[in-house]
Amino acid sequence: MMRFASITAALFASAAHAQMTPPGTQPPVDASPIAAPTQRATAYEPEFFAPFAPSTALDMVRRVPGFSLEEGDADVRGFAGAAGNVVINGVRPSSKATTLETTLARIPADSVLRVEVGPGDLFGAEYSGKSQVLNVILSGVGGTSGNVTVSARRIFTGRITPNAAGSVIFQRGASTISLAAASEHNHFVDEGTDELTDLATGDLVEFRRKFISYDDRDTYVSGSWALEQAPDKSIRLNGRWEPSTFEVEQDVLVILANGPPRDNILLQRNNEPSYELGGDMTRPLAGGAIKLVALATRAERDNFSASRRHNGLLSDDAQVIGGFEQTQQARLDERIGRLGWSHQDLAGFSFEAGGEAVLNTLESDVELFVIGPDGARTRIDLPIDNATVKEARGEVFFSAGRLLSPALRVDTGLNYEFSRLKVRGDATADRKLRFLKPSATIDWRPGGGWHTQFFIRRNVAQLDFYDFISAAELSSDRINAGNEDLVPQRAWEFRLTVDRPILRTGLAKLDLGHDLVSLLQDRVLVFDDEGQAFDAPGNIGTGRRYFAKLTLDAPLGNLWSGLRAKFSGQIQRTRVEDPISGEMRNFSGFFRDWEWSLDVRRDAGDFSYGFEVADGDRFTFFRTDEFDTSFNGGPFGEAFIEYRPDARTFIILDVDNLFDTGGNRERLIFSPNRALPDSVAREFRERKRHLSFGITLRRSFGGESAIEKPDIS
Repeated sequence: MMRFASITAALFASAAHAQMTPPGTQPPVDASPIAAPTQRATAYEPEFFAPFAPSTALDMVRRVPGFSLEEGDADVRGFAGAAGNVVINGVRPSSKATTLETTLARIPADSVLRVEVGPGDLFGAEYSGKSQVLNVILSGVGGTSGNVTVSARRIFTGRITPNAAGSVIFQRGASTISLAAASEHNHFVDEGTDELTDLATGDLVEFRRKFISYDDRDTYVSGSWALEQAPDKSIRLNGRWEPSTFEVEQDVLVILANGPPRDNILLQRNNEPSYELGGDMTRPLAGGAIKLVALATRAERDNFSASRRHNGLLSDDAQVIGGFEQTQQARLDERIGRLGWSHQDLAGFSFEAGGEAVLNTLESDVELFVIGPDGARTRIDLPIDNATVKEARGEVFFSAGRLLSPALRVDTGLNYEFSRLKVRGDATADRKLRFLKPSATIDWRPGGGWHTQFFIRRNVAQLDFYDFISAAELSSDRINAGNEDLVPQRAWEFRLTVDRPILRTGLAKLDLGHDLVSLLQDRVLVFDDEGQAFDAPGNIGTGRRYFAKLTLDAPLGNLWSGLRAKFSGQIQRTRVEDPISGEMRNFSGFFRDWEWSLDVRRDAGDFSYGFEVADGDRFTFFRTDEFDTSFNGGPFGEAFIEYRPDARTFIILDVDNLFDTGGNRERLIFSPNRALPDSVAREFRERKRHLSFGITLRRSFGGESAIEKPDIS
């Protein structure tokens, strides 16, 4: 590790070769609408990817120097805020449910003409402020192409889970039809122990031995059709159905400090199907292009969970003496309409303006029961367990940008968001929200391969509708109350990115950031009509976040032919005043003080092999009745070896959790809460998933290969 750090430091300090630029006059393979390359983008031709022998566009994206795929957040309401950092032929896919990884995995590598990476302003207002957006440009060659993947994974219990996926693309002139389906079955097992101790005395109160089986099925079927006659004349339609299920069975042996051992059982059965239908249409207008996006999604929940406590061991015919049951019936609907007009040269400016309207509705009914010794079910009334949340939201936007010189560009934007939110049922709340969200970006290439970008914007977070609803977590013996008074947090975000090429095809990149957050969303105490206190999401005050992230991605063929390494490391600091103790602390949630990863790969003829190692600091959820901290037992690793008997066939063997690393969780539980604790208990959980082994066979078909396997003899 120290040797690698020395190498990467030398790379960052080395003189950079000239940055790759796309050929300015290269036309598309046929008349397909491919945006003209720009000198502000870096192009990677098929020859660059040849040593990696990619089978899909996803393989190519993963090999672009210094680039990290960002999926975007599909849970964000509306369309613009859910954008990732990849476009296809310069256009964002008009789907939220289908991830970018899934979309790219469907595209055979031989259908890709080239890949370009440039600043986000090249691709419209949705991407403004992103330092890197990747454009996958397809060849436009007609015909039929696709790929089929079959795989199997063996976990430490010996169970083998098979999977299959396939996609096919039919292209006839300007028309393209894409069909895809996958089983997406993931089965895994955790085993471990819990120790519950009295913090005041240090005495062991309870010891638990657990075996937890998870069964996750995200089978999906999707299809799309596109008619792309010109960059400003196209229509696309897409649909997706995913009958998702998730099941958990937890067997617990409980050994009490005072009392006989007993068996407990926890069951969870979630049926969460989702549907999506959407599309977009682009037409020329007034020298520019007008684009309409329409999208409708539905996500349902039919969930059941139950815990059973016995009076002894099941092997001794123990009987149920108590427990809990919870059901949830919910439906979340979203309807989106977005209309925008753009012009690439309006009085010397690139310009975009438009509006977006969104209607969201959540209907949720949660029922929690306590189970008595005789099996009788008694309803527990939670603060908000039956409610309907509706939001009508609109946003108007405009952005304008201009090259002040061949090396300097400035972009500005202004969004105005307005919404009306209603909560009905066990709680009544009405509010109107209005926000101005300005932004500005300066993109500068001073020469010598250097590229810098500074970005500032005001961002307003969205509320999770499920935060309005109360529900129990039976696996953690706690209740999350809903809070109808929750409002979205707001932040001024500052970003600075500096990057430069290294060793011809490598990249070094430094990202710096600062967020000033007001009305930070965290956890607060709420009270029901009887004065009973519950932990719930709420707004607590002003917080600050600072971070620095370094990425070094470079070929190391001078050390060993075909070798490439990518290192990414981040340090972060977050501070906010705790609403109960008054002390400064980190933000709640997944805000690690540090994290890093190292990805090493070697490509040698018909074979490729490599490994990835990653680790991160602990993180804590600061609830009003506990501190819930998770941390790794050490670095996590995975390794693979790939064999390519021919240009279209790939056989991959991999091992996950290479070092047999476990995950740990420490809970300091305050009863009844941290404001007025009568007692404090410490619960330490240790879990291990152990090693798992996988084999994958992938075969592509059709098309005309644009990437030939290199001859390195």
